[in-house]
Amino acid sequence: MTAVSKVAIAGSGAAALAAAIPLAEAGVAVDVFELKTETSTLGSGITLQGNALRALHRLGVWDAVQKRGYTFEGLTLRAPGPGAPVIAELPEIKTGGADFPACMGMYRPDLARILVDRALEVGVRIHYGSKVTGVRQTDTGVLVDVGGAPVGEFDLLIGADGLHSTVRHLIGIETKPEPTGMGIWRAFVRRPAEVTQSQLYYGGPMYIAGYTPTGEDTCYAFLVEDAQDRFDVPTEDAVELMRAASAAYGGPWEEIRASLGADSRVNYTWFTSHLVEGAWNRGRTVVIGDAAHSCPPTVAQGAAQALEDGTVLAELLLAADAVDEGLWAEFHARRVPRASAVVEASVQLGKWQLEHNRDADAAGLIFGISQQMAVPA
Repeated sequence: MTAVSKVAIAGSGAAALAAAIPLAEAGVAVDVFELKTETSTLGSGITLQGNALRALHRLGVWDAVQKRGYTFEGLTLRAPGPGAPVIAELPEIKTGGADFPACMGMYRPDLARILVDRALEVGVRIHYGSKVTGVRQTDTGVLVDVGGAPVGEFDLLIGADGLHSTVRHLIGIETKPEPTGMGIWRAFVRRPAEVTQSQLYYGGPMYIAGYTPTGEDTCYAFLVEDAQDRFDVPTEDAVELMRAASAAYGGPWEEIRASLGADSRVNYTWFTSHLVEGAWNRGRTVVIGDAAHSCPPTVAQGAAQALEDGTVLAELLLAADAVDEGLWAEFHARRVPRASAVVEASVQLGKWQLEHNRDADAAGLIFGISQQMAVPA
């Protein structure tokens, strides 16, 4: 017996499908309501640490992910300037355990498609162009409206509808993402042959200039700067701005700069942060993933935390007999401290950079978080 037999999920990202897949595999009827009209084919790269890979294995997609991503160990730190001298080679903790690589880079839309395909395979019903617009608790479940019309009663509604979650607002949680003061350029480019792991440059005009291999021929490059209003910059201008911003960085950046073009999917966003304090649920509605917490990607744990939220929630729902206070207490005990530690560390690293604090123990903080994440969620 499970705690639920019929579940609605708002959103179709990593957190949503990490919950949907194991529930559907166990025979639970799962309906996913996604605002977008289709799975996005646009995006840049994503870094997946070992604990994210462990979660993907639990979802039955590890083999597919390995074929599309680029696995690696360790992290290289370089200095700005001609030649980009290497200043440190750092080992990475295998946060997923000995059975998984320390890290993987891949094209974000590839991961999205793999998860969607797996969800459909196990019987998840995905409704595109569908926005959850109403939530009403009953004694035995939750009534859900989509597009202004009722779609039925469910045992549980999972709000995994992203940073600007509608479900979060509908259940009266007013926490929302706040800018941290940093902005990031991202681009998808050809991989220089010598780029076989993540490399970061600290110093120079950018807070961070880095790149991560995402495939045999592809690479995800990024530049972190003070947040600016660059959201409506035309593609051609965005490419030139990113080239200019990276001009102080040598080494593989020379080749990356040369490969930037109209097909590089250059985009710009601000770093944000938020964390829902206390319980993430209100009755039989709960928020997870970016709806519950977000942070700058300074410790590369965003995707991992979203996947862990979903898999842990599904595990507890399948093991329990009822959606009750005991279930929520266990869920929050396993997820809130862990997600909070990631948010706090990510924000602190960015704050130290904004303050130009050269005495901060960034390496120690990153190492400490990695050790925490190495313990299974």
